[in-house]
Amino acid sequence: MSTPELLSHMAKTPSFDLRRITGAAARRVADDTAEAGVPEDCLTMAVSAARDCLDRSRYAPDEIDIVISCSISRTTDGRRHQFEPSFAHRIAMELGAPGAVRFDVSNACAGMMTGVHLLDRMIRAGQVRNGLVVSGEHITPIAFTAAREMEDSRDPQFASLSVGDSAVAVVVDRAVDDADVIHDVELMTCSEYAELCLGMPSDRTGDLAMYTNNTVMHAEDRLMLWPSFQRDRLARDGRRFADEGYDFIVQHQVGSRFVDCMNAVGEKVFDTPMPQSLSVVEEFANTASTSHFLVLHQALAQGRIPKGSKILLVPAASGVVTGFLSTTVSALEV
Repeated sequence: MSTPELLSHMAKTPSFDLRRITGAAARRVADDTAEAGVPEDCLTMAVSAARDCLDRSRYAPDEIDIVISCSISRTTDGRRHQFEPSFAHRIAMELGAPGAVRFDVSNACAGMMTGVHLLDRMIRAGQVRNGLVVSGEHITPIAFTAAREMEDSRDPQFASLSVGDSAVAVVVDRAVDDADVIHDVELMTCSEYAELCLGMPSDRTGDLAMYTNNTVMHAEDRLMLWPSFQRDRLARDGRRFADEGYDFIVQHQVGSRFVDCMNAVGEKVFDTPMPQSLSVVEEFANTASTSHFLVLHQALAQGRIPKGSKILLVPAASGVVTGFLSTTVSALEV
């Protein structure tokens, strides 16, 4: 059994570089207007990210065994929503990978982490040799709906103001040494909290909207789900967080205060200082399922991650989904 390796990824932010300011955070907004010629949407951004990713990998499109699409949003032709055929099918066809197994998976903001989790298990089981995990998130329409409909900061659409558009892709295959390896990837869903964050048509206008109960979702016992889960999984194997040797940690990019709070809770539960925290929320806002790999892309592009660094990625998604992905990276390219 060989351990999967994070090979190559590309985080492609939309070319329409409009910044919408909410507090201290900026965002990128896809150009889905007719004036764009070819409107930017979930599909076009995902295909662009996937092509750039493959260009930086050792694989040609027809050498990819599986394509997994993980986005929450699924817009084509600007803002038209599509569920069939699957996005993974359309992406594979656009890339020139007709022989790849392909399917979609949707798990809120933990989508990319879920796709990597599934691919990790498939590689370990010998079912595939490699795969492409990709997500294109065109979610800023919920921000525009919130801006039109919100009454004050207590409105359940308030969290919609913190989102931005982005697409990422990552190639994963068998590891050949310890320099590039996925050590652990585990996820847990607490479905009793599923109704705390819901995406649906607005109950006022029918426009795309998101309703979040932030007070309950971010209560202390919700925040403690991740460190308690990871602590118990490590203890089962006779391990401690302090001994894992993490160089960096990447939290879900809900907001800068949320990132700081999660790290503080982690420090409390693990009884040890957290590794250096990487974040792009101030520059790109919350980009849903793409956020962790967008953080990795930016940090690698800026030379902030030395070769051989051990990185912990921590999802926090509606559902509620938590968990962790532990990886060492040396050859990851952007």
